[in-house]
This record gives sequence, C-alpha cells and structure tokens, in this order.
Amino acid sequence: MDPTTKINIPESTRERIVIIGGGFGGLQLARKLTRKDLYQVVLIDKNNYHQFQPLFYQVAMAGLEPSSIVFPFRKLFQGKKNIFIRVTEVTSIDPIKKTLQTPLGFCNYDHVIIATGADTNFFGNENIAKYALPMKSVSEALYLRNNILDDYEDALTTPDYDPRQELVDIVIVGGGPTGVELAGSLAEMKKHILPKDYPELNIEEEVDIYLVQSGGELLKGFSAESSEKALKYLEDMGVKVLLNSRVTDFDGNLVHFNDGRSIPTQKVIWAAGIKGMPVDGLPETSVTYGNRLAVDRFGRVKDTENIYAVGDVAYMEEPNWPKGHPQVAQVAMQMGSNLARNFTNRIKGKEEVLFTYNDKGSMATVGRARAVVDVPKPKFQFGGFFAWLLWLLVHLFAILGTRNKVFVFINWVVNYINYNQSLRLIIKPKIKEL
Repeated sequence: MDPTTKINIPESTRERIVIIGGGFGGLQLARKLTRKDLYQVVLIDKNNYHQFQPLFYQVAMAGLEPSSIVFPFRKLFQGKKNIFIRVTEVTSIDPIKKTLQTPLGFCNYDHVIIATGADTNFFGNENIAKYALPMKSVSEALYLRNNILDDYEDALTTPDYDPRQELVDIVIVGGGPTGVELAGSLAEMKKHILPKDYPELNIEEEVDIYLVQSGGELLKGFSAESSEKALKYLEDMGVKVLLNSRVTDFDGNLVHFNDGRSIPTQKVIWAAGIKGMPVDGLPETSVTYGNRLAVDRFGRVKDTENIYAVGDVAYMEEPNWPKGHPQVAQVAMQMGSNLARNFTNRIKGKEEVLFTYNDKGSMATVGRARAVVDVPKPKFQFGGFFAWLLWLLVHLFAILGTRNKVFVFINWVVNYINYNQSLRLIIKPKIKEL
C-alpha cells in the first residue's frame, strides 16, 4: 500500500489519541479511555492480539499452548465504537506535522502514546544476536520450544558424545525472573519428562542446565533472602548456577566467558537485558538510559508536545525511584491508568495528577511449590508452597479471557499431578515455494 496515502480511519469531532503498542501499558490505557466516549482512540500494533509476557517461558517449555496466553484486541473491544484498531507498525513520527508513518500510510494524531515496550539487548555483540535465542514474543517462545525438542530428537541419532552434548546442554544467560523461571522449568523437564520421552538418552548424566549471572546474586532488585532462596532451589534441582560470570561470545557451538572458560552447546537462551524501542523521528534529547524515552511525571516525552510514553519504553524518575522504575507489567499498567485519568481530567477541566508508582511487590517461581515473594509494605518476604500458590493466583487472574484462565488452570493442575501434559509438539510453519 502507498505510504503517502492516509490510513482509512473515520474523522471525528473528538480529539484523536493514537496508542502505539498493545502491551500492558498501551492496553490498559485503551481500555480506560474507551469506557468513556470522550476521545477517538486508535490502537496500532503489529499483532492483532495482546500477549501475556510473564508466561512466555511456559510456552517455551511446552507447559502452555500459545493460544492460552494471547487475546484478540477486537474481541476485547467488541461493542466499543470509539476505538479503531490497525494491525501495522509505526516506522516514524513527525512531531511538527503531528503524523505517524506506517506501511499502510500515514495517520494524523492530536495526542500519541508510545507504548512499544522493550526488546532484547545483546549489548552490541553481533554473534550473540545472531545465534542466541531471545524470548520477547509468543513466536520467539514457540521457536525456542521447537528448537529444544528438535535438538533432543537429533540427539537420538547422534552417536558421538561431544556433538550430542552440544545438542542436549542448555545455557541460560541472565539471572533475573525470566532466567530463573526458565532454569527451574527446564530442571523439572529434565527430571520428570525427558527420561520418559527419551529413554534412549542418559538424561541424568548428559543433560546439563546452566544459569549464568554476571553479578554475585540472582534476582537483582529482590531481597537478599529471596535471592539466596532462589539460588538454593535451583541448585537443589540440579541447575549449575554460575555467578560472577559474563558471557563474551557465542559462535553457535561454543559459549565463551570472560575468564577464558567455554561450554559446548548449540542453545543459548538470552535473558540478560532489555532495551527500549522508541519510534524514529523523536528528538535525540528525548532518548535516555537503556534506549528509553525520558518522560516527566505526567508521562510527557521530553522536548516534545502531545507525545507521551508508558511502560518499558518510558524512563521516569520520582523521589522514591531516582533511577527510574523497574520494567515490569505493574509499572506499565499503572502508567496507563494514570495517563487515562489525566486525559479524562483534561476534558472535564480538572487538574492532572502526577504519577506515583505503587509497588505491590515482586515474585518469581522456580518450579512446583517453589517460589519467592517480596512484599514492600509491610516489608517481608517468604518462599515455598504458599509463595508459589500466590504466584499462580496473581498470574491466573491477570490473564485476559475466561477461556484462557480455564485452560491455563487446567494445564497447571495436570502439571502439578504428573508433569506430563501432551503439549510437546514441534510445530513449524509451512514455507510455500515461489
């Protein structure tokens, strides 16, 4: 389609708010705005569905089907006449003309909210970017699942020990919640599933799971007690945790470390960092730490007008968070809610409200009946079965759609009983020859 044409969106007497990205922040903002018919809302996303990112790792580990953690935007907004959804990407923004450029054409705006989230940060290492496996989308999680299962199938027909080790050993880089949860899930797969599915392999002796963390502790930002507890859980499950170790290179067959060590493997799962994804066309002064957009307490992007940012792409400082907020779903959703409230206040002539993050705590699961929870007010932490149960409940209620909640709950119950859902399918798209 000709990018110089205008996207087909009906004109309105109401001001137009364009939201770029349907993640936690953008979706929360859109849902709040569509409850009151005060603005024309346009939601632009490259997918036609919302992805529940905290459970990507369970799709990758064959614990859940992808359809269980996604929800179509159009179904969510059925009956809402003041929102228009367009499945495309925003390639650039023109703050002077107040237009957005997309492959479908351009779109005018009165206000635009950038909620594009974050992408994997490979820290400039081209080899790692080429060969490592990221997990920032459902499609990447499904690709990782296919890759893991494919390699175990190949291991059955690989008689030599060293080439087989490259296929069955897995290195996870990054000791945050994603890395910890992945490592725990892989450890459970190694113990309970692989011996049944691949009895020809010597799983206990040959399969090694490594979790690499550049710092001296796991779960940075959690309490020291939770960090130590997570480490103990993983080590008890057989995960080889390498603290104070930094991966410097990966060529597809060998992982290299800063101290000269190396580990043979064909699978490196990269969970070591993220960077913001701002839209091209903004002033250079708007971009700050971690490739994020500097915003004030109202969400306005620095050195711009009528341009806002929420979620992982936004960098906001406040007294209790002088180095910015953590890039987690709760921050994004609260930013979206606050911005929606301010847009409503603006129409009604009320004063706008400064954003203040309400930290409800942090949690991470390591495996069945193993999790850690940090509660800030009153400050305390706990782990074990009740922490794991709380993690399940919080995530279950946060998933969109009754059907998805039911399917996820059933899968978790089956997994708790016997670890043996029949979801370990290698599903690949058919490539049509031209």
